[in-house]
Amino acid sequence: MKPQLLKVASNPSSSFNVRQDRLPYVNNRWHYHREIELIYIKEGNGTQFIGDNISMFHSGDVVLVGSDLPHYWSFDDDYFRPDSIEPNVFVTHFCDNFWGQQFLDIPENLPIKNILESARRGIRVAGPAKASVGALLEEMYHADGTGKILLLLQALIAIANSGDHELLSSPGFRPKINDSDNSRLNAVYQYVFDNYKRKITIEEMATVAHMSPNSFSRYFRLKTGKTYSDFLIELRVGVACKLLIENRLSIKQIFYESGFKNITCFHKYFKMVMGKTPLVYQKEFISHNH
Repeated sequence: MKPQLLKVASNPSSSFNVRQDRLPYVNNRWHYHREIELIYIKEGNGTQFIGDNISMFHSGDVVLVGSDLPHYWSFDDDYFRPDSIEPNVFVTHFCDNFWGQQFLDIPENLPIKNILESARRGIRVAGPAKASVGALLEEMYHADGTGKILLLLQALIAIANSGDHELLSSPGFRPKINDSDNSRLNAVYQYVFDNYKRKITIEEMATVAHMSPNSFSRYFRLKTGKTYSDFLIELRVGVACKLLIENRLSIKQIFYESGFKNITCFHKYFKMVMGKTPLVYQKEFISHNH
């Protein structure tokens, strides 16, 4: 998926940026930037796209996104309703050399250098480090001066020292950065997101992209590193994961709401993507979070 280059706003009086977002549409476009991003979703649920990874995000999640790695957070529809609860997101952007060219090369900082290198694939922080990094990022928003830099270092050290984190994008993912046809892929992306519950043929998507079906198939794979059908399956499985976690619908309702045509296909593709059956996934999530 072709990302849009985002120019991160900077403050002349600060070496890196920290902000709080309370609107659901701030991060919902496919983009990349030179700066490394550390984001804490204190309140919010939806679907996240990190490189070629599609998964759900939830309140409390912390993600470290490396330089030039395309990403996109799409909040659930509930957050766009007039009477809905607001999302609450703390995010910092920083360059890996803002503290000086040689800082990461000293032996003591090797763990930080390594974790920033790993972040080129995107890192979802888990375990005890998730809560501590989230708290540090929120504190960073209210800090200034040297204290803000020290808080960022503490957050990165906590991630580096934690063995409990997940690399998101695949090892072979390499973004094809070229803004010339960004609007075409954004249109494709949004169309699939709006219509995944029903059958969407390759011919239909080719029409959206103003291409022939064969050209669209080659184009989509070149830009995303996966086939259109694989992308659609992963998106539907991601929606199913969200519904399983919420535990409000039956399996029959879930496979229908996530766009699968029957229960057999649902189980087949869910296990193919997640490595486990829907019920096992649901039970493991409930047992780990209660």
